Amino acid sequence: MAEDTAELLALVRGISERLEKVEGELAELKAARSKEIPEEVVMAISAAVAAYMGHRAKVKAVRFHRQGAWTAQGRSYVQSRSVPHVR
Repeated sequence: MAEDTAELLALVRGISERLEKVEGELAELKAARSKEIPEEVVMAISAAVAAYMGHRAKVKAVRFHRQGAWTAQGRSYVQSRSVPHVR
């Protein structure tokens, strides 16, 4: 009985350590996600939009975007100018 209790306590400690590690990583991810974009970057984006459109336009939202490999590959395929079928 004492061995079972000791084994269960060891398992609970291990799970607690893993949970603390995951909670720490989650807190880091949330902090990185809520990071604000510098005003200089927003001004540069506004200038680029205004130059492209030919008039002053409002930038309503800017956010960080991270794309995965699958997303990048799919977008590359869709935006390529090649013809998918050849006769």
